[in-house]
Amino acid sequence: MGRSTFEGPVLSGDNRFGSQRDVGPVLLTQQAFLDFAVTTANTANYGGGSGVFVTPNNIPNNAATIWTAQNGSYSTSGPTVASAPTADTSGTIYRGVSFLIPQGSNITDVIVDVGTLPVGGGVTATSIQPYVSNAFATSTGVYATMAAITSATRGTATFVGTQLDYAFGTLQDVQNIQPGQQPSWFSQVVVTLKITASSITAPTSGQIAVTLKYAQQDLNIGNATTYPYGNFD
Repeated sequence: MGRSTFEGPVLSGDNRFGSQRDVGPVLLTQQAFLDFAVTTANTANYGGGSGVFVTPNNIPNNAATIWTAQNGSYSTSGPTVASAPTADTSGTIYRGVSFLIPQGSNITDVIVDVGTLPVGGGVTATSIQPYVSNAFATSTGVYATMAAITSATRGTATFVGTQLDYAFGTLQDVQNIQPGQQPSWFSQVVVTLKITASSITAPTSGQIAVTLKYAQQDLNIGNATTYPYGNFD
């Protein structure tokens, strides 16, 4: 099976020029499937560990590097690795996924599907609280708000206040570790899962899928006088 990888944004539509332009960006997804019975990194469906989140965009799933959010402040020494997520304690477990997407993207949804509730030390989770931010988070994040999940079900995102602004144009969170290479900036979307129950320990079973839906915006679309209708290409 072949695969094509190319720079975006990918635009689709019938009429590319003129006042009736109907072109729009393609909806993209990144997904991670966490199986807490899988405890070996670089293994399909690896669920992470104490202080370790996963990324699906290397060898799925690999241990993620979570970068310190730079908020557009370029550093000649490059980005820095953030402190690890909070380690497991009895009753509170943090697991999660870190995604890198093109800066300036439009996040349309974050979906957390709980297939089976995590179980650790013989104790079943009573709550899974997702936080969607540009870093590991222990409270409501910059990109989206999600309600706690208490059963095997689906949770989806809402965008409140400034979250709508940031979700409609994701931030310059992490610069490229290779100076001079494109892109200059990435947006980092970290979905933290706070798993709680009285005396729960590191989960050894349970399955959760995390899906990020977004569109890469056309940042060069122009305006009424400069490259009108985005027809500069």
